[in-house]
Amino acid sequence: MERVSIRMGDITTLPVDAIVNAANSTLLGGAGVDGMIHWAAGSGLLEECRKIGWCPPGEARITAGYNLPARFVIHTVGPVYGLDRENAPRLLAACYENCLALAARHEIRSLAFPAISCGAYGYPLAEACKIALDTTRAYLARNALPEKVIFVLYSCRDYDVYREYDAHG
Repeated sequence: MERVSIRMGDITTLPVDAIVNAANSTLLGGAGVDGMIHWAAGSGLLEECRKIGWCPPGEARITAGYNLPARFVIHTVGPVYGLDRENAPRLLAACYENCLALAARHEIRSLAFPAISCGAYGYPLAEACKIALDTTRAYLARNALPEKVIFVLYSCRDYDVYREYDAHG
């Protein structure tokens, strides 16, 4: 069974155990997928994130999913490409590693990722895709959980880049 899949769509509608939020350090919502997740989850998510308070780039935090089909939201803060360029690859890989490890600790079987740092944070999509898929596959080769990881891309362009790398990477 292939443990990694790629699809286009809205991550907030997936019936998985957990979705990953490409958050900012405050965890209080923002633009892009972060805003969509906060809107779809409802006010309970914002209240729980306020209690957590902070998440540095590369790390991950977990909350309940509230009004989402997913039971959990794993929040991770990707690097801002223009500011963190020297450390960006390491920080982005850490986002995926830490989300996957947190999912395993919570016995999450199915997990969905967006394209972390590729929106407002300006990470070049092809580079980010390579880090995302390579880091995830390496983690899954060493660990039983999560059993299934889905990369959910919101645009045709992003989906095409991920599918192309997956097929020929």
